[in-house]
Amino acid sequence: MKQITIGTRKSTLALIQSEMVKKYIEDHNPEVEVRLLKMKTTGDKILDRRLDQVGGKGLFVKELDKALLDSRSDLSVHSLKDLPMEVSDKLPVLAYSKRADPRDALVLPIGASELDLSKPIGTSSRRRIVQLAVLYPEARFESVRGNVQTRLNKLDAGEYGGLVLAAAGLKRLGLDNRISRYYEPEEILPAAGQGILAVQGRAGECYDYLKGFADEAGTFAAQSERSFVRELDGGCSSPIAAFARVRDSQIYLTGLYCDEEMKDVRKGEISGPADMACELGIRLAKRLREEV
Repeated sequence: MKQITIGTRKSTLALIQSEMVKKYIEDHNPEVEVRLLKMKTTGDKILDRRLDQVGGKGLFVKELDKALLDSRSDLSVHSLKDLPMEVSDKLPVLAYSKRADPRDALVLPIGASELDLSKPIGTSSRRRIVQLAVLYPEARFESVRGNVQTRLNKLDAGEYGGLVLAAAGLKRLGLDNRISRYYEPEEILPAAGQGILAVQGRAGECYDYLKGFADEAGTFAAQSERSFVRELDGGCSSPIAAFARVRDSQIYLTGLYCDEEMKDVRKGEISGPADMACELGIRLAKRLREEV
C-alpha cells in the first residue's frame, strides 16, 4: 500500500484541516494510506510579539518546508491566509480548496451580549485594525497571539472586550456558537485567501492522488487575491486586504491598500474573465498604489 505523509502544525485547527485533506485522499484512493507528521513551528513557539516583529508568516511554514525538502513529508496543508506570498519553485502549491466562509467574525466573552469598548478589541492584524477603526472610532486594539482556544481563554478571563477572528477557523473548530456577529466583506475585507486551504508539495513528484481536490472558483480567487497582495509587497503586517467573488466565469475583486502610517486608505474594485485572475489582481494593485 502506498504511504503518504502530510506535514502539519500541531494546533487543533491545523490538524482538523490536514485531516480534511487526508480523508479526501483516502476516500478517493483506497490503495493509499495517509499519516500526519505533526510539528510545532517557530511561529507557534513565539507568542509574546507580533509576527512582523519576529519574521512574519514564514515562521509558520519553515519547519514544514524543511520536512518537504528532506522528503520526511509529501504534502503540507496550510490556511492560505497564513502562507507567505513568495513560495519556492521547489515547493509549489498543488491545489487550492473550495472556499469556506471568508468573513471575519466578532467573538464576545461568555455571557456578554454587546461589545464592551471600555476594554480593547483583541487582534494582531493591522488589516483588521484599520477597518475596525472605521466601525468603532472609539475602540482600542491590543495584540493577541496563540491558538484560538488560548485567545478565547484570555477573552473570557476579561482581558478583552471582544476578539475578531476568521469565521472559517471558528466553524472548523465547531465554535460557531461563539460568533456574535459576522462582518460582511463590505464592512471588513478579509485577508487574501481567507477560508481557502492550500496543499503544498515537492516539485517533480507525482500527485495523481490529489486529482479532483482543487476547486476552480477557490483557485481563481486565491490567484487574484495573492497577486494583488504580492504586487504591493504585502507581508503579514501590511494593512492590505483582498477578496474575490467568482460568478459565471467572471471574477470580481475588491482590494484595500493603505500607507504604513495607516492614514491614507484606498479601496478599489476590478472585474474580468476568471482566467485572467492574476493579471486582474496586479492591475488593481497598481491602480491603488498610484492613487496613494
